[in-house]
Amino acid sequence: MHCELLVPALFPTREPAREALAELRLPALELLLARGRSAGAPQLSPERWLVEAFGGEDAPLAAGALSVLAEGSEPGEDVWLRADPVHLRLGREGVALIPSAAFEVSRDEAEAMCESLNRHFAGTLTLYPLAPGRWCARLQDEIIAAAESPLEIAGELVHERFAAEPAARAWHSLLTEIQMVLHEHPVNAERERRGAPALNSVWLWGAGRAPRDAAGPWQSVSAAEPLALGLARAADIARRDLPATVEEWLARAPEDGRHLLVLDALRAAHALDDAQAYAERLRAMEARWFAPLLAALRAERIGMVSLHVPDAADARSFETIGGDLRRIWRRPRALERYL
Repeated sequence: MHCELLVPALFPTREPAREALAELRLPALELLLARGRSAGAPQLSPERWLVEAFGGEDAPLAAGALSVLAEGSEPGEDVWLRADPVHLRLGREGVALIPSAAFEVSRDEAEAMCESLNRHFAGTLTLYPLAPGRWCARLQDEIIAAAESPLEIAGELVHERFAAEPAARAWHSLLTEIQMVLHEHPVNAERERRGAPALNSVWLWGAGRAPRDAAGPWQSVSAAEPLALGLARAADIARRDLPATVEEWLARAPEDGRHLLVLDALRAAHALDDAQAYAERLRAMEARWFAPLLAALRAERIGMVSLHVPDAADARSFETIGGDLRRIWRRPRALERYL
């Protein structure tokens, strides 16, 4: 069995998470990285890596349609995009984007705001709150939208993002109109009363139609990330929710083939510069995933472990088989040494 891991933010690019690594030792992960073979790779967002891994090198990042597929619904031939709720925070240098991972959004709030937006945009735009912090929109016409998720641009200045997309005038106009609808919404009045960040905008990204020819090399995909599950469904590959531990995964995985697991627990903490949460989640991944995978490799329950970190400044992939563990001259080193 070949177990492949996609682990965004394992080699962090933001300073708080990089500093957190200086205090961490992760024996199992360090050994897997040191004893295996590594290869450089192009730097890609996790979403782009997934799309290309499923054969979409030149395909648009159809995050909206793939999220609909992940829910078990049919996107059809319509244009979909993600319309995730965000908070825009005014500062000295401009307006910064804060993703919904930084605060709580209730199901009732999401449904009320989508209902208001759907009334306002009736006939041109329909929003669906697939989850409280994850909305999708169906459009009547094509639109140029962002390719990056809110987590990719957390804390960035929004006007700089618009300046980088000079052709996206319709996108900018639509966002402005959405913000006007949300500005005085009763949900936001109540959120501000209790000191919660207002849901004063959405981030429109990942526009496109569902892929028709997705094909992946795996027998199964386990993830919480909807794009991974949507691509697995498009490629007619077994898809499963990510279990809590390796043992749970091994109990239901077949004994052969290649299997992808998307371990993205670090990503939000990294994007939000939460060093404490980043360190805690990495320790949990060591205990629940890396240490048991190392034990399974030693016991020959798994034949190979591959680990992909495409979003690092020095993007890399690592491949380790059981025999590699005998390469004792390749001494483990702290994770910060890989930065």
